[in-house]
Amino acid sequence: MTASAFGPAAEPIVVDVWSDVVCPFCYLGDSVLQQAIEQFPHGSAVEVRYHSFQLNPGFPVGEAIKADEYLAKNYRMPAAQLEASHSHLTSQGAAAGLDYRFEDAIMVNTLDAHRIIHLAKAAGREHDMVMRLFKAEFTDGLNLADHDVLADLAAELGLDRDSAVKALATGAFEAEIRADIAQAQAYGISGVPFFVFDNKFAVSGAQPVQAFLQALNKTWQDRAAQSA
Repeated sequence: MTASAFGPAAEPIVVDVWSDVVCPFCYLGDSVLQQAIEQFPHGSAVEVRYHSFQLNPGFPVGEAIKADEYLAKNYRMPAAQLEASHSHLTSQGAAAGLDYRFEDAIMVNTLDAHRIIHLAKAAGREHDMVMRLFKAEFTDGLNLADHDVLADLAAELGLDRDSAVKALATGAFEAEIRADIAQAQAYGISGVPFFVFDNKFAVSGAQPVQAFLQALNKTWQDRAAQSA
């Protein structure tokens, strides 16, 4: 993936993405979107912007349990159903270069993780931070509600660790996070991942590469028609 596809470009096609870092479909959807951008002839003219969304906003702050335990308890998902879902996603993820280890995934309140994403955005490392958090959740089995873990991940990407600690301690970026969530509600978004192309075309869920390519081509053609 070239950095230019996610960096500023002259009048870029803008893809707004709503996601949550404990959502395995978001991890897959983001990775497949990247593949589509790589295949898109005008990939260098695409800018991806991330927006906060919480799948479980009521999850107790500071608590952490195994994700499978949470799903079994709160959604009454039988072990066989969980295993089948994990197997399917693991296979899809492997095709996209992802290493899902669901047995290690931890459910937490993700508000502070979103703070770190906004901190990274201010430093131009938004996409890198999103992907690192996904890997931390679904491969490394890290607790993304732990401030030390989040600060370490920020530092790993070259961000100032003290700034990350301060942002977490002071509840920074609250207004930005709430604005993202409010925009999702205005769009009627009830699940993630959710992708909006140039504020016109939407793709919901972790779709195949072709679906993202169709959306990119449609957006490009719409741009061309408007400028003709």
